[in-house]
Amino acid sequence: MRHDSMIQPNPATNTLAILLVALFFIPLGQAHVGPHPSVHDTVAGILNRFKATLPTEEIVSMNLAKAKSLLTKEERHILAHEHVSFHVNVPVKVFIIRDAAMGDKPFWLKERNFKPLGLKFKVQNRDVDFWVKDFQPGRVGLGINSISGNDHHYGVALMPLKPEPKLEITKMYPGQLRTAPMKEGTAPFVDKNEKLPALPAVLSGLTVVQTVYQNRNDAKLIGIFRRTPYPSSPKPDQVILTWANDPTTSQTIQWRTDDTVDKGQIQWVKKADFNRFRPATPKIMDAVTFEMSNTNYVNDPMTHRHTANLTGLEPDTTYLYSVGQGSDENWSELSEFTTAPAKTEPFSFVYMGDAQNGFQRWRSMITGAFRKRPDAAFYIMAGDLVDRGNDIDDWDNMLHHARDVYNQRTLIPAIGNHEIQGGQPTTYLQLFDLPKNGPEKVEPERCYTFKYSNAEFFILDTTLPANQQHEWLEKVLKASTSTWKFAVYHHPAYSSEPARDNKQVRELWTPLFDKYHVDMALQGHDHAYLRTFPMNNQKKVATAKEGTYYVVSVSGTKFYEQDPRDYTEVGFTNTPTFQILDILIDGNKLIYRAYDAEDKIRDEIIIEK
Repeated sequence: MRHDSMIQPNPATNTLAILLVALFFIPLGQAHVGPHPSVHDTVAGILNRFKATLPTEEIVSMNLAKAKSLLTKEERHILAHEHVSFHVNVPVKVFIIRDAAMGDKPFWLKERNFKPLGLKFKVQNRDVDFWVKDFQPGRVGLGINSISGNDHHYGVALMPLKPEPKLEITKMYPGQLRTAPMKEGTAPFVDKNEKLPALPAVLSGLTVVQTVYQNRNDAKLIGIFRRTPYPSSPKPDQVILTWANDPTTSQTIQWRTDDTVDKGQIQWVKKADFNRFRPATPKIMDAVTFEMSNTNYVNDPMTHRHTANLTGLEPDTTYLYSVGQGSDENWSELSEFTTAPAKTEPFSFVYMGDAQNGFQRWRSMITGAFRKRPDAAFYIMAGDLVDRGNDIDDWDNMLHHARDVYNQRTLIPAIGNHEIQGGQPTTYLQLFDLPKNGPEKVEPERCYTFKYSNAEFFILDTTLPANQQHEWLEKVLKASTSTWKFAVYHHPAYSSEPARDNKQVRELWTPLFDKYHVDMALQGHDHAYLRTFPMNNQKKVATAKEGTYYVVSVSGTKFYEQDPRDYTEVGFTNTPTFQILDILIDGNKLIYRAYDAEDKIRDEIIIEK
C-alpha cells in the first residue's frame, strides 16, 4: 500500500497568521459531556436496523445521502462526538487536519461550527486543509472520519488559548492515542509511517494528538451490505492445500460449503493403487467443521469451513483425494497432492508477490506458472493475497481464480498489510491451517518454518514488530542444517523506493541473514520488480556465497514506480511476474527465473554452493 509520507507547506504563512488572530475571537464552544454508546455499538445497531427494515436491493445500493437521511438524531450526535475524545485543563483551539478531497466530510465539521482556516499543505499529491474550533476546559469529543469509508483519517492538533497553566491532555479515547509536539518529524498517527516536514513558525508550539489511522472506517455504512460474486453451495469448493505438520508425512486440506452441510469428509488413496475398473478401497476421515459468519453478504451470510489433517502418509508419494459430506452426493472432483521427499531430492517451487486485485488477469499468472512448471512442489505468496483481508468476498474472488492450482499444490502464505484489515488477520487465520512452530509470544500461524528436501523456509510477519520475532528467528536459523535457506515476508528490507524500506527488518533481521547465510529473501509490498545484488552488512558483495539476494515481486495489476537504488541489480515496473526456483542436487545449484505474463524470462540467476 502506498503511503504518503511528506507534507510540503504552501507559501501562505502570512494568511495563516491573520486567520489565526481572527479565529481567536470565535466564541468558545462547549464540549459535550455525558455517557453514550460507543461508535462501534452505534454503527452495529444502525446496520442491524438497515438489514431488518430495508429491502435487499436498497441496502446493497445504499448511497451517502440515503444513509445520512436514515440516521436518528441520537445516532448523528454519537457519530459526531464519540470517535475520539480527551480532556483538557485549559481553553484550547482544536485543529482538524484533513484531506481536502473529502468535500463535506466529516459531516459534523460544519454542524458543530468548525471553521475552515483557508490554508492548505501538500501531502505528496494530496491537499490537506485545516478546520478549527475553540473548546473550554473539560472533555473534547470529536466525530467519525466518514460514513462512506476508505477516506484518510483526519489529524488533530491543539493550541492552548492561555499561556498558563500548562496544557494537560488526559483521559484519551481510544487508548492508543498519544501526544507529541507539532514539529518536523512528528507522526500525526500512532499506526502509520507518516511524518510532518518543517512547518511554518506560526504552527510551532502546537500539540499533536496522534490518532489511530486504521480506525478511519469505524463508521462505514456504504458498501457494507453486498453480494459476494462466488457464493457457497452444498458442493465443496475453495479447496486449498496447506501444511500444518511435517510435509513428508502429512497434508492439510481445507474447503468450503454452504451452511446446509454440517459434516465434512475426505477420501484418499495412493495414485499408484488407483484403477478406475478395480479401484482400491480409499481411506476415509471426518473433517473438523466450523462456521464462518458473513452477515454483510446478502447472498451468503453463513458458510461452513472444513479442515482435514492427513497424517501417517508415505514420503514422496502422490495421493488422489476427494472431499464431500459423507453421502453419495456433492463430492469434489478428484485432485492430487504429493508429499515431500524424506531424503534430498531436486525440486521446484513458485514464488509470487502481491496478487491483491485484478484476479481475472492474475489467474493467467498462476495458471501460467502451473503450465510452465507442473511439478512445482508448492506456491509461496509473500503477503497481500487480497486487498481487503477481512472482507470474505475478496477471498472468494481470489480462491475462485486459483481453484485449479491450490487444490493440487500446497499454498505457503505470508501475512501482508492488507491481510490485517481492521488490525487483525482474522479471516486469513480462519482460512489457512498452518504450522504452529513460531515464536511463543506471537499468535500461532503468523510466523512459521518448514523444511522441504535440503531447503528450509522461514515465514515471517512484518506487520508485527521485528523484535518480537528476532530471538526465535536467530534460534531457528542457528539450528538449521539445510543447504538452502529462504526468508519469506512482506515489507522489503531493500525497497524500490527510499520511503518504503522496512528499517526494522534491515536492522534486526538482515544481520541474522548475513550471520547464518540466508540465500534469498522473498518479499512483496512494493508493486514493482526488484532484485538486489548479493548483500552483506548492508553492502553489495561480489558473489552469492558472500551475501543474500533480496527480491521484490508483484503478480497483480497494481504497480508503483521505482527509484534508482545502488543495491538494485535488476528492476522494472508495470509488469507482473511469477518466479520459478529450481533446486538441483546434481551440482548443488539454485536456478532462479522471473517470468512475465507472456512467459518471457525477465530475470535469471544461478547460485552454486
